[in-house]
Amino acid sequence: MKILSIFLMFFMYNNASAQTKKHNNNDQITSLNWDVIGTVKFELNEQNELLPIYGESINRFKNKEFDLKGYLIPIKNSQKQQKFLMATLPINQCYFCGQNGVPIMIMIEMETAIAFTDKPIRVKGILKLTNDNATYQPPVSIVNAKLIN
Repeated sequence: MKILSIFLMFFMYNNASAQTKKHNNNDQITSLNWDVIGTVKFELNEQNELLPIYGESINRFKNKEFDLKGYLIPIKNSQKQQKFLMATLPINQCYFCGQNGVPIMIMIEMETAIAFTDKPIRVKGILKLTNDNATYQPPVSIVNAKLIN
Protein backbone atom coordinates (compact mmCIF):
# COMPACT_ATOMS: atom_id res chain seq x y z
CA MET A 1 0.00 0.00 0.00
CA LYS A 2 2.95 2.32 0.54
CA ILE A 3 3.71 2.24 -3.19
CA LEU A 4 0.10 3.10 -3.95
CA SER A 5 0.19 6.01 -1.48
CA ILE A 6 3.35 7.35 -3.09
CA PHE A 7 1.82 6.96 -6.54
CA LEU A 8 -1.36 8.79 -5.50
CA MET A 9 0.66 11.61 -3.90
CA PHE A 10 2.71 11.90 -7.11
CA PHE A 11 -0.53 11.99 -9.10
CA MET A 12 -2.01 14.74 -6.92
CA TYR A 13 1.24 16.75 -7.00
CA ASN A 14 1.34 16.60 -10.79
CA ASN A 15 -2.31 17.56 -11.24
CA ALA A 16 -1.62 21.30 -11.18
CA SER A 17 1.12 21.25 -13.81
CA ALA A 18 -0.65 18.75 -16.07
CA GLN A 19 -3.90 20.69 -16.32
CA THR A 20 -2.57 22.89 -19.09
CA LYS A 21 -1.07 19.97 -21.04
CA LYS A 22 -2.98 17.73 -23.43
CA HIS A 23 -3.03 13.97 -23.57
CA ASN A 24 -2.96 12.01 -26.81
CA ASN A 25 -6.64 11.50 -27.71
CA ASN A 26 -5.70 8.60 -30.01
CA ASP A 27 -4.54 6.57 -27.00
CA GLN A 28 -7.54 7.28 -24.77
CA ILE A 29 -10.11 4.51 -24.37
CA THR A 30 -13.69 5.71 -24.18
CA SER A 31 -16.84 3.75 -23.36
CA LEU A 32 -20.18 4.16 -21.65
CA ASN A 33 -18.77 2.32 -18.61
CA TRP A 34 -15.84 4.77 -18.35
CA ASP A 35 -18.41 7.57 -18.61
CA VAL A 36 -20.12 6.05 -15.54
CA ILE A 37 -16.78 5.98 -13.68
CA GLY A 38 -16.25 9.60 -14.72
CA THR A 39 -19.33 10.70 -12.77
CA VAL A 40 -17.51 10.18 -9.43
CA LYS A 41 -16.78 13.54 -7.80
CA PHE A 42 -14.61 14.31 -4.78
CA GLU A 43 -14.92 16.56 -1.76
CA LEU A 44 -12.18 17.59 0.66
CA ASN A 45 -13.50 17.59 4.24
CA GLU A 46 -12.21 19.43 7.33
CA GLN A 47 -9.90 16.51 8.18
CA ASN A 48 -8.22 16.86 4.75
CA GLU A 49 -9.76 13.60 3.60
CA LEU A 50 -10.64 13.31 -0.07
CA LEU A 51 -14.05 11.64 -0.04
CA PRO A 52 -15.87 10.29 -3.10
CA ILE A 53 -19.36 11.44 -4.02
CA TYR A 54 -21.36 8.88 -5.99
CA GLY A 55 -24.34 9.76 -8.15
CA GLU A 56 -27.24 7.65 -9.30
CA SER A 57 -25.52 6.59 -12.54
CA ILE A 58 -22.71 4.70 -10.76
CA ASN A 59 -24.72 3.57 -7.74
CA ARG A 60 -26.99 1.47 -9.94
CA PHE A 61 -23.97 -0.71 -10.83
CA LYS A 62 -22.72 -1.09 -7.23
CA ASN A 63 -22.12 -4.75 -6.30
CA LYS A 64 -23.09 -5.87 -9.81
CA GLU A 65 -21.14 -7.33 -12.71
CA PHE A 66 -19.26 -4.62 -14.62
CA ASP A 67 -16.82 -4.84 -17.50
CA LEU A 68 -14.19 -2.32 -18.48
CA LYS A 69 -11.47 -1.95 -21.08
CA GLY A 70 -8.37 0.02 -20.16
CA TYR A 71 -4.65 0.12 -19.57
CA LEU A 72 -2.99 -1.84 -16.76
CA ILE A 73 -1.08 0.47 -14.39
CA PRO A 74 1.01 -1.75 -12.06
CA ILE A 75 1.39 -1.03 -8.36
CA LYS A 76 3.98 -3.79 -7.86
CA ASN A 77 7.13 -4.51 -9.81
CA SER A 78 6.27 -7.93 -11.20
CA GLN A 79 5.68 -9.69 -14.53
CA LYS A 80 2.41 -11.09 -13.15
CA GLN A 81 -0.23 -8.69 -11.85
CA GLN A 82 -3.18 -9.66 -9.66
CA LYS A 83 -3.98 -6.26 -8.13
CA PHE A 84 -3.38 -3.16 -10.24
CA LEU A 85 -4.86 0.14 -11.35
CA MET A 86 -6.74 0.58 -14.61
CA ALA A 87 -6.84 3.81 -16.60
CA THR A 88 -8.18 5.10 -19.90
CA LEU A 89 -4.67 6.19 -20.87
CA PRO A 90 -1.37 4.30 -21.03
CA ILE A 91 1.07 4.56 -18.14
CA ASN A 92 3.15 7.27 -19.85
CA GLN A 93 0.05 9.52 -19.84
CA CYS A 94 -1.62 8.39 -16.60
CA TYR A 95 -0.97 11.72 -14.89
CA PHE A 96 -4.00 12.98 -16.82
CA CYS A 97 -6.33 10.55 -15.02
CA GLY A 98 -8.99 12.45 -13.12
CA GLN A 99 -8.63 15.68 -15.12
CA ASN A 100 -9.18 17.18 -18.58
CA GLY A 101 -12.25 14.97 -19.03
CA VAL A 102 -10.32 11.77 -18.21
CA PRO A 103 -11.93 9.54 -15.52
CA ILE A 104 -10.09 8.53 -12.36
CA MET A 105 -8.10 5.30 -12.19
CA ILE A 106 -9.79 2.34 -10.54
CA MET A 107 -8.42 -0.66 -8.66
CA ILE A 108 -8.68 -4.09 -10.29
CA GLU A 109 -8.42 -7.28 -8.21
CA MET A 110 -8.13 -10.31 -10.48
CA GLU A 111 -9.14 -13.83 -9.48
CA THR A 112 -5.80 -15.01 -10.87
CA ALA A 113 -2.69 -13.06 -11.82
CA ILE A 114 -2.22 -11.98 -15.44
CA ALA A 115 0.91 -11.05 -17.38
CA PHE A 116 1.80 -7.37 -17.53
CA THR A 117 1.05 -5.71 -20.86
CA ASP A 118 1.15 -2.17 -22.16
CA LYS A 119 -1.76 -2.97 -24.52
CA PRO A 120 -5.38 -2.38 -23.47
CA ILE A 121 -7.09 -5.23 -21.63
CA ARG A 122 -10.73 -5.92 -20.81
CA VAL A 123 -11.87 -7.26 -17.46
CA LYS A 124 -15.20 -8.24 -15.94
CA GLY A 125 -15.98 -8.48 -12.24
CA ILE A 126 -18.04 -6.96 -9.42
CA LEU A 127 -18.04 -3.16 -9.10
CA LYS A 128 -17.30 -2.00 -5.53
CA LEU A 129 -17.61 1.55 -4.20
CA THR A 130 -16.07 2.66 -0.90
CA ASN A 131 -16.50 5.86 1.07
CA ASP A 132 -12.92 5.79 2.38
CA ASN A 133 -10.34 8.53 2.00
CA ALA A 134 -9.36 8.45 -1.70
CA THR A 135 -5.90 9.83 -0.89
CA TYR A 136 -4.76 6.32 0.03
CA GLN A 137 -6.66 4.10 -2.38
CA PRO A 138 -9.07 4.44 -5.28
CA PRO A 139 -12.67 4.45 -4.12
CA VAL A 140 -13.87 2.46 -7.16
CA SER A 141 -12.74 -1.10 -7.79
CA ILE A 142 -13.63 -4.20 -9.72
CA VAL A 143 -13.10 -7.37 -7.66
CA ASN A 144 -13.11 -11.06 -8.58
CA ALA A 145 -12.20 -9.90 -12.08
CA LYS A 146 -11.52 -12.11 -15.06
CA LEU A 147 -9.76 -11.22 -18.28
CA ILE A 148 -12.17 -11.22 -21.24
CA ASN A 149 -11.74 -10.69 -24.98
